[in-house]
Amino acid sequence: MAEYRAKLAAREAKAAATGKKPGGRPPAPPVEGPQPKDQINLTDEDSRIMPVPGGGFEQCYNAQALVATESLLVIAQDVVQAPNDKQQVAPMLERIDALPERLGAVETLLADSGYFSEANVQQCVDAAVEPLIAAGRQPHHPSWRERFAAAPPEPENPTPVERMVWRLRTPAGKKLYALRKQTPEPVFGIIKEAMGFRQFLLRGLDCVRGEWSLVTMAWNIKRMFALSCG
Repeated sequence: MAEYRAKLAAREAKAAATGKKPGGRPPAPPVEGPQPKDQINLTDEDSRIMPVPGGGFEQCYNAQALVATESLLVIAQDVVQAPNDKQQVAPMLERIDALPERLGAVETLLADSGYFSEANVQQCVDAAVEPLIAAGRQPHHPSWRERFAAAPPEPENPTPVERMVWRLRTPAGKKLYALRKQTPEPVFGIIKEAMGFRQFLLRGLDCVRGEWSLVTMAWNIKRMFALSCG
């Protein structure tokens, strides 16, 4: 119900801002009680059926990790039941805000297109964090003309999304966003391959969250040892 009300409020706010009726179907209110086609997993009822890379579906959780670009330390983490990441920016911003001041301030949030939405960009701006979130899938092999094209002129009176998209097309923005692939990907890769953690062993959302917290803590200890030896 909370998610439905949030979607409804966002739709009404967009209509008030633009003066136009939003396109598409309005969100459907949740229906109380089980439906004829509802399913439950008797092994772990908190898990959800989610699409996986390469095609197909599995019974899963969605593990989140916020990684610092310079140290590769995990500074915030969570496990959620949502199959996509669009609703995870706000909770992570709250976790960032709760970090001790002595750790420093987070200046920029780098995220792939799975986290992009107008609301998420605005939430970053409101939290005084510069968003650099891909607004769409980027080609793996852009032409040399596109790669070395001059930065476009900064738009006048841009919206937060327009300013972010412009910054992503500037050399400085491209260089900064390039850090995204080399920041969280090695962390997840090492956790899976070197540390051998490829699936949760516990059942239930609370237990799985605790398990992921221990795993990311173990990664941080491993990483801090490597940093101290360097």
